[in-house]
Amino acid sequence: MEAKLNTVNMTAWVHKECDIIQTGALTKLQEAWDSPEQKDECIVCLDGLERAYWMGTEIGQLGGYGFQGVALGVDGSCKDGRMGAGCCKFRKEGEDRRARVGREEEGASSNRPELGGVVLALQSAALSEDALLLCDNEAVLRVIKKWVGQGGKAMLAKAPDADILREIVCLLTQQLSTGPDADILREIVCLLTQRVRAGRATFLIKVKLH
Repeated sequence: MEAKLNTVNMTAWVHKECDIIQTGALTKLQEAWDSPEQKDECIVCLDGLERAYWMGTEIGQLGGYGFQGVALGVDGSCKDGRMGAGCCKFRKEGEDRRARVGREEEGASSNRPELGGVVLALQSAALSEDALLLCDNEAVLRVIKKWVGQGGKAMLAKAPDADILREIVCLLTQQLSTGPDADILREIVCLLTQRVRAGRATFLIKVKLH
């Protein structure tokens, strides 16, 4: 088997029996070809043939696109010693949030900006609605679970001893006084506690990509 380097970075394929291409399709193809972006725009469309594709993705099969509440994707980046975090709301244009994550002088890490993304998402989610947070960093969810934790299926809002468990969570929050990300973890636990007191469920799910 022989292989060689591809000379182009994009190709367009059409059906062998296709002899007429609509002008609109050609325009979209040309725009995609000329786009300077390095990644796909990733615009979710749940109509027509597009629906079958998106419902077959990881988030679609998890039920994220039909979630009866607010669905948010969170992410963080660490590059050249700078840390940034962001979150986006599904079908809520203009409500995306991003922020610079501080304490870089103490050393940058990949977990800290991811935790910052979770904070932004929890701040964005109203206490009147359930929230689904999608994160691609399993280590971050493990850290949060350690301080919240009854496991992935437990919901403190409906627990029989919720009042005692809330007190425990508050005490755990006070213990988060040391460590490289203690400030962000305290913020996350406090925000989760507020949502519990409001009787709202918050689901944090690890996904491979957004």
